[in-house]
Amino acid sequence: MKKVLSILFSAVLAVSMLAGCGGNNATTSNDSGNSGQGSSKNIQVGIVLPTKDEPRWLQDQKQFESLLQDAGFTSQVLFSQGSSSTEKTNVESLIAKDIKVLIICAHDAAAAGAAVEEAKAKGITVICYDRLITDTDAVDYYVTFDSVAVGEAQGQYLIDNKPDGTGIPLYLYAGAATDNNAFIFFEGAWNVLQPYIADGTFVIANSTEAEALKDKAELTYDEKSSILGQVTTDWDFNVAKSKAEAHLTANGDDLKGDVSILAPNDGTARAIADAFSADSAISSYTITGQDAEVASVVYIKDGKQSMTVFKNTNTLAYDSVQMATAILNGSDVSTDTTYNNGNKDVPSKQTPITVVTKDNFQSVLIDSGYISQADFDAAQ
Repeated sequence: MKKVLSILFSAVLAVSMLAGCGGNNATTSNDSGNSGQGSSKNIQVGIVLPTKDEPRWLQDQKQFESLLQDAGFTSQVLFSQGSSSTEKTNVESLIAKDIKVLIICAHDAAAAGAAVEEAKAKGITVICYDRLITDTDAVDYYVTFDSVAVGEAQGQYLIDNKPDGTGIPLYLYAGAATDNNAFIFFEGAWNVLQPYIADGTFVIANSTEAEALKDKAELTYDEKSSILGQVTTDWDFNVAKSKAEAHLTANGDDLKGDVSILAPNDGTARAIADAFSADSAISSYTITGQDAEVASVVYIKDGKQSMTVFKNTNTLAYDSVQMATAILNGSDVSTDTTYNNGNKDVPSKQTPITVVTKDNFQSVLIDSGYISQADFDAAQ
């Protein structure tokens, strides 16, 4: 598997480099959430991403543009800037350009249903990218990382690197309650952490809802929702830091000392880590993350973040483009599993994940070329 992934990753990088050397014939939008009409009427693939304000989505934009151009198809990328109404406008703008395939990473998994139903009514094939749109049958395919495995990797890291003894304070944080992935990440983490919470190894420090459910191995959607209602970060750095500071202010020294922290992604991990490192009653902390953002890799090198789950977005974009081109060429679409979105089992393609720590960040991220040494040096 490692050999196959290495070959695939090299191919993706080669395609990106070749595309970058020539002119870009794809029609794109650089408006922050402005759907715009672009300069071409007949766009074959429309792509809607959540925001331009996070480096990850800008990287995805470049991958989509390069890969689709190399495959010979026109495309347009639009950003919704965290607004469901803008997201819907973006989809409608792309429908007006006669797209054949819509690739969409929804801001709000439920609210996006209305937008993709409009696309489906026009005969457009809908591919959910990274986030599954829920409670609609207007979704054809889903390309994702194994989100349960992401949460399980985070939880297992906390178990494997916990302080000695019992009664270890465990601080739980999650992504946005509007993002179905946030529930799946949390589910994965709960799968492995719950037995250690139930036997007293960990003591939940910041969620009365989670504490009340500590003896339950499998949570219902409503039970997960009740926990996320207390510990959501909304995927927002400022929300994450404010919530962490509030929890630390509310807690006494018995819930400080050497602590473990489930942080949902890299941006929130850095914000939460900053809050915990500023509290003199915190002796040490172990904190998770995901996305392998350059700033967090620097934090990992410096010992301020413990790990990140590397999800190769180059490969994820590649898998999405492979799916889109198969649809446009009338070929069979390759999937390997299904995800239920509350309305149907959606044929899906999963991309593997890798746990990155201080011991392997150089080889996995920099030596491989995923992060350039120059970008890493500039971020330090």
